[in-house]
Amino acid sequence: MESLNEERIDGARVYEGKLLKIDCDRIRLPDGSESWREFVRHPGAAIVIAETRPGVLVMERQFRYPVGRVFIELPAGKLDSDEDPIVCAQRELLEETGYSATEWRHLGTMHTCIGYSDERIEIFLARGLTLGAQQLDEGEFLEVFEMSLDEAEQAVLDGRITDAKTITGLFWARKVLG
Repeated sequence: MESLNEERIDGARVYEGKLLKIDCDRIRLPDGSESWREFVRHPGAAIVIAETRPGVLVMERQFRYPVGRVFIELPAGKLDSDEDPIVCAQRELLEETGYSATEWRHLGTMHTCIGYSDERIEIFLARGLTLGAQQLDEGEFLEVFEMSLDEAEQAVLDGRITDAKTITGLFWARKVLG
């Protein structure tokens, strides 16, 4: 596998925003030639498969500006600076949905767009839910609802759910929830 590795020669940050950073690096390819890689640096995120009762999940509807439409998603959010992913998952579940959980299990990691981003999303299962009040961030608007795992899988197949992190989360949900 080492014969496939690319090595950074030099590079520069070409953009730095509140959320994303974009780097452009000159690299050495496995055959010794040189090329360029442009990519997004992302702080990472956590997604939560929150089961309210057997086979029923907490879902959200949220407008996503870059794509210009409302999406059905599992609760998720980005990591704050140096934040532990489980802390992020717990915070986001409470903020977005009002739920807290007594049982947490890390299921895995997904990488969203490996061709141009280093973003990773940690996937968690939350059980033993208690509903409280949402604590949405300023400017955050979403609708919380429940959906069975079977219906969510059907929504992937018929195109109602197209969000990659949610699809990956549902794959894990089927594996651990049956």
